Amino acid sequence: MIPARILIIAGSDSGGGAGIQADLKTVTLLGGFGMTAITAITAQNTLGVQGVHPIPTDMVLAQMESCISDIGVDAVKIGMIGSAQTATAVADRLAQLDNVPIVFDPVMVATSGSVLADDATIAAFEKLMRVATVITPNVPELQALTAMTIADLDALEAAAQALHDRTGAVILAKGGHLPQQAEDDRPLIHDLLVDEDMVAEYSVERIETRNSHGTGCTLASAIASGLGGGLSLADAVDRAEAFVASALSAAPGLGRGHGPMGHALGLTPFYHLLAAQDQTGWDAAAFAARYSDHA
Repeated sequence: MIPARILIIAGSDSGGGAGIQADLKTVTLLGGFGMTAITAITAQNTLGVQGVHPIPTDMVLAQMESCISDIGVDAVKIGMIGSAQTATAVADRLAQLDNVPIVFDPVMVATSGSVLADDATIAAFEKLMRVATVITPNVPELQALTAMTIADLDALEAAAQALHDRTGAVILAKGGHLPQQAEDDRPLIHDLLVDEDMVAEYSVERIETRNSHGTGCTLASAIASGLGGGLSLADAVDRAEAFVASALSAAPGLGRGHGPMGHALGLTPFYHLLAAQDQTGWDAAAFAARYSDHA
């Protein structure tokens, strides 16, 4: 079975929690094949972003072309874009693709609060949003993109509808920054999926953790993986929401700040494969013993 080919256009996170690194983990764990066009290199860890080096636009386009012309692409995920020039050029190239779903996470600020897009780059998001199938802004991003104040779920829906009307894209408006709501004594996060004649609400239990670095990247990549693999938008979002919640619960607790999620969900996939069936020529019991000795 050929895996879904997902082209990821985003920045690199040296700390491994977000960006290209989180995207590749997500796509791989969900059965896809990830390819990358890196837009920026960051010196970054759980405490913040210490440096950013944008990749020249021509090199971003060359990476994209290498993947598209040879391997092909079933879906695209866009994250940190690097510069206004790159945003415009990437949008122009993606507009040439035929029936390829594009998921755009309009990254502006890292979980730590570090700015990852200047005003010119944010202004250039307009072209990217017009070629996107799905846009996945959080509350601060949606406020910046619409100039609307969002203080509750009704305002979130209104802003998402305004962005949909302007761009034609489906909007997954993430409500994690809104005041906490509770149901049956469970704190909930409400995300809204807004299309032309549909508003679907996704209610997920809030997981109180400092290890939330990379949630937006992971959600967008998971949706792209689903769409690239042939899932409907509703099913792709359902699976993506569930994967993010599971990865948050399995966070390994690394670093002293906003730690990374546990994309492997606490498993060591190759070890579990060998433990389940010894069909590789390896001695699964011996491998398990060696693994336990070094765990």
